[in-house]
Amino acid sequence: GNMSFSCLEPQLVPVTFVSSSSFLALRGTSGQDEVFVSFQFRTWNKEGLLLSSKLHQSLGGFLLYLSDGRVKINIHKTGRVLSDIAAGAGLNNGQWHSVSLSVKRNRVTVRVDNDVTASAHAFIPLQIDSDVFYFGGCPSSGNISECNTSFGGFQGCMRLISIGNKAVDMISIQQNDFGNFSDLQIDLCGITDRCLPNYCEHGGECSQSWNSFHCNCANTGYKGATCHYPIYEQSCEAYKHRGNTSGFYNIDSDGSGPLGPFLVYCNMTDATWTIIQHNSTNLTRVKNANRENPHTVFFKYSASLDQLQATINLADHCEQELAYYCKKSRLLDKSDGMPLSWWIGRTNETHTYWGGSLPAVQKCACGLEGSCIDSQHYCNCDADRDEWTNDTGFLSYKDHLPVTEIVITDADRPNSEAAYKLGPLLCRGDRTFWNSASFNTETSYLHFPTFHGEFSADVSFFFKTTASSGVFLENLGIQDFIRIELQSPSEVVFSFDVGNGPSEVIVQSRNSLNDNQWHYVKAERNVKEASLQIDQLPQRSHSAPPDGHIRLQLNSQLFVGGTASRQKGFLGCIRSLRLNGMALDLEERAKITPGVEPGCPGHCSSYGNLCHNGGKCREKYSGFSCDCTFSAYAGPFCNKGKHIAAYFWTGTSVTYNFQEYYTLAKNSSSHASSFYADMTLTREAITFAFRTTRTPSLLLYVSSFYKEYLSVILTRNGDLQIRYKLDSHQDPDVFSISFKSMADGQLQHVKINREEETLFVEVNRNERMRFILSSGTEFNAIKSLTLGKILENSDVDEETMKANSQGFVGCLSSVQFNHIAPLKAALHHSSTAPVIVKGRFTESNCGTLTGADSTSSETTHSFADHSGPIDEGKPLANAIRSDSAIIGGVIAVVIFILLCITAIAIRIYKKKGIYSKNEAKGSENEDSAESALKSELSMQNTDNENQKEYFF
Repeated sequence: GNMSFSCLEPQLVPVTFVSSSSFLALRGTSGQDEVFVSFQFRTWNKEGLLLSSKLHQSLGGFLLYLSDGRVKINIHKTGRVLSDIAAGAGLNNGQWHSVSLSVKRNRVTVRVDNDVTASAHAFIPLQIDSDVFYFGGCPSSGNISECNTSFGGFQGCMRLISIGNKAVDMISIQQNDFGNFSDLQIDLCGITDRCLPNYCEHGGECSQSWNSFHCNCANTGYKGATCHYPIYEQSCEAYKHRGNTSGFYNIDSDGSGPLGPFLVYCNMTDATWTIIQHNSTNLTRVKNANRENPHTVFFKYSASLDQLQATINLADHCEQELAYYCKKSRLLDKSDGMPLSWWIGRTNETHTYWGGSLPAVQKCACGLEGSCIDSQHYCNCDADRDEWTNDTGFLSYKDHLPVTEIVITDADRPNSEAAYKLGPLLCRGDRTFWNSASFNTETSYLHFPTFHGEFSADVSFFFKTTASSGVFLENLGIQDFIRIELQSPSEVVFSFDVGNGPSEVIVQSRNSLNDNQWHYVKAERNVKEASLQIDQLPQRSHSAPPDGHIRLQLNSQLFVGGTASRQKGFLGCIRSLRLNGMALDLEERAKITPGVEPGCPGHCSSYGNLCHNGGKCREKYSGFSCDCTFSAYAGPFCNKGKHIAAYFWTGTSVTYNFQEYYTLAKNSSSHASSFYADMTLTREAITFAFRTTRTPSLLLYVSSFYKEYLSVILTRNGDLQIRYKLDSHQDPDVFSISFKSMADGQLQHVKINREEETLFVEVNRNERMRFILSSGTEFNAIKSLTLGKILENSDVDEETMKANSQGFVGCLSSVQFNHIAPLKAALHHSSTAPVIVKGRFTESNCGTLTGADSTSSETTHSFADHSGPIDEGKPLANAIRSDSAIIGGVIAVVIFILLCITAIAIRIYKKKGIYSKNEAKGSENEDSAESALKSELSMQNTDNENQKEYFF
């Protein structure tokens, strides 16, 4: 028959709805009982109008539209919605999807992608006036109520439009033969995949609309328009100088680089330590290992090797303790010089030096020190003795750390055994955080290689200056450039050009930025936006044009602290400069550059506020430290750590002398006044915590050479009372806080602040009161501060005298008077501080307990006055036990201890080896190999040294 060697495909003529105002109007088939419309579409938008038309006699209309990626139909009539049904899901994925709408005999059916399961039905009595169908939107002129929607017009492509089972010829429409349209591109689908290439970094999830894309940065550890900038700090050092204390933190050592964040423990002491654990920190014993069947162990860390390397490179110092215990197990075969055990580092190289030794030296720590048990060998274990010994020390060569593998081959001879223990990786400091340079002239600058940040670029640094303007950094290209500068004392500008013309992002500060304090700058530019942030001020952003140039192309050197033209140079200091996560070594470059000096002093002006509770900021070349000598608190910022607390008994007295008073008994008060005029106070800041059940009690007393004083007491009914006498000729001002009894055995926190005549009192961090003094504003010639009982003759009021008759029995904690910490001085600096302790006085952790009885914790320090007998009286009775019960308990404990010591001594002298036997028996109940080995070492030492002394 008739045939042709071709196959005529149906002509596909797509149409692009370019904007939300685009539309296509097509005539329908009026006068028919049923309506059938079908088409295909593709888009990135979740919302948009697909098809609309009127109901009969203009009594309403219907809308076929996209909502949250689903096709929905809305039929409304005379102001009420008759139906709102949906079909399909995720239809804004940029792929072609087919939609068909069928209205027949009051049955409305919407089907998506010819999937019966993705269809929706409704039974509604309606009649559609199908004279005109509007696709994608409606004309802007005229009042077409069914097109007035909140979700806007459709942006995307359509094809294979069919009305009443008859295909629409788009070419005829283009020639204006059929239908009407506006802002369309016919015979073209102009959709653009804005997620290809994917500009979302660090695993950010890309989604897009017709005009732009969006990056979901959830759970990536990064933020910003393209998930470029890290949300975590680069090191523990950076966390510390934000005021954080010891704990677990995520760090991102390479900033916005490719390596992700990971969890470490930051030990915030005077030196900041980063602790990275591995999977085998316990002591492990090894037997039956030889060269043919070695014992090999691999260590897996909580970070990848690349992350570990970045952390080690940042640190000032890293170390890892490696302990090797041995009994007839050697590290080196002296006969052939071959190692019998070794370890492997990060670079997969074999190392035969051990803890405490140096690279390229096949020795242990004792070999370097000349202290090995056999001088013929360089390791204790190489003596090959039939007894336990060890070679232990720290590995500290950064290029070899961390230890990733240990191999042991000499543990298969008779009575041969080895054990090893590898500690966590410890790294101290951050050599980039304090890396800084001082720019002394406007024409001086540092230059570095070209900055490459074509699609994403971030710059961060600290600066301090007294100048009103200056360029921080600049990098130029043929047309493109990037520049950050201080344009005025309160304004920083980030300017750049990627081919779309110069753009600027400006941040203005209410306070001057040239105050010679450190300020933080963070600038970022990517394909979506540019942003700038100064300190904690709100971030400013500038959006990039949707279809403009996106590549930043630079070719000159990077200038820091100035420009290529040597104009508008920066005067001041720049510190911790990082570009795309990489730190620049300013100090090394400054050493060889005229007009620039490495380092920058004066950190306390910016970070001194981190030293709390009377701690003093001390300058260091790289950073600062807080001196807590005169603070009641410890820790890197004198605000955390141990609360200095002590237990006071009847008659206990702690007196801190503010100045040496020599012998003034014969001197007149006027002499004292002139000699001690420098100790006149117009304000005091006092904090302390206490716990007691005794009333009345004297908590704190400050005396003066002028017979002025301050006393803080508990009255007989448990009220807190503050008594100020600032005029020796008047009665004291008395202020009582009586909202509850404070002698209830619970820990009470008190804060007292006086500024001239105004007194502020805060109790338990929530009750705050304000009082006014009438006796004066100056506390003249202060002499001493007493905690507990006043032992010297004092001219005080009757209530203070009653409270002093018993002194104070209970717990005092965290006592601070201005910059003085009397408890800390008495407990930790008694030999050097001007403090006198009388009576029984014990350090305790009662300042952190919640119960009423804290006597059980008084064990650490004990101070007593041996100049004469002190009547200690009876101990404090708590809320549960009486005085006699405590005394009886103490006597019982003493008798029990004496009986135990007697029994143990008899057994020791009866059988010499019973100590070793009991030790071995005790070790059977311990699970860890470490405890067993320690017991074995103890037995060995007992036998070898034939010890005659026993400690309990």
